[in-house]
Amino acid sequence: MEQRKVILTGDRPTGNLHIGHYVGSVASRLSLQEKGDFDKFYILIADTQALTDNADNVDKVKNNVIQLAIDYLSAGIDPSKVDIVIQSQVPELAEMTMYFMNLVTVARLNRNPTVKDEMKQRGFNAGLPAGFLCYPISQASDILAFGANIVPVGEDQLPMIEQTREIVRAFHSTYNCNIFSLPQAVLPENKACQRLVGTDGNAKMSKSLGNCIFLKDEPDVVKQKIMNAYTDPNHIKITDPGKVEGNVVFAYLDAFCKNEHFAKYLPEYANLDELKAHYRRGGLGDVKIKLFLNNILQELLSPIREKRKELEKNLDQIYEMLFENSKKASEVARDTIAKMKDAMGINYYKFLSK
Repeated sequence: MEQRKVILTGDRPTGNLHIGHYVGSVASRLSLQEKGDFDKFYILIADTQALTDNADNVDKVKNNVIQLAIDYLSAGIDPSKVDIVIQSQVPELAEMTMYFMNLVTVARLNRNPTVKDEMKQRGFNAGLPAGFLCYPISQASDILAFGANIVPVGEDQLPMIEQTREIVRAFHSTYNCNIFSLPQAVLPENKACQRLVGTDGNAKMSKSLGNCIFLKDEPDVVKQKIMNAYTDPNHIKITDPGKVEGNVVFAYLDAFCKNEHFAKYLPEYANLDELKAHYRRGGLGDVKIKLFLNNILQELLSPIREKRKELEKNLDQIYEMLFENSKKASEVARDTIAKMKDAMGINYYKFLSK
């Protein structure tokens, strides 16, 4: 019997999606959606996970659930092809997490590089919430509950997928069964898209660092953020040779620029390589390349902004869709839990029929 192809991905509802999310994951989701080569496609709004470091700010998480759904839909996610699900409305995920927690050591969680980076970013030391440390296990439950075997992610999430694969092997070995598929990560093909830097040159675009361009930003806000973006501090005069490496504007052009953009917005160059070469030898100013980038991003974001304004008029319909999808997802997860309990020998209801 041929294995079903199930895709799952998601985001924490701690703020609106930004262009780093777009190139890092949303664009991949749109591509997969249009190929249609799948049996089921889930996008999870991970509000339970978001509470692991926002337990004292539930409103922030709650209010961003609908914002994230609107971002998905305005960016082009088709609800007739993809089920957008609210994590907290699938209680089976919490039960699965509890069973998996018994198969993962604290030492292993502490070695997870993604968790280590995020702990450092949030300044967690002795005050580290247990839920935050364990969220890779929760993420494994999200993937495995629905039988997902394809997981589109950014580069920083690869350790999470590896941890999920370890949990699958541990469960199968411990309970002598073969329930789950080993999930495969899908990265953006363009390496420049895998970890987009912030506008300030920080290693990662992050809502908490305030260095993002959001999908919903108005045109003047987008332009202002681009004009203030970090370039080469030694490129003071136009005649000065400029450095492309570490230059935020060129990092964004690597991620978003296509050859056809030059014909439309900067016809004196044929492609990005020519633009980079001119900047390196001198004679090309930062304002010119920033205005070029602004044209490219405005072209991308304009239809997303317009669609968002229409969607905001129908919030009730979006909530209804989310609740219905979550109900159906809960039924799928319930079947997975039943298989797990059978394998573990704790499906006690079986004894009642004997």
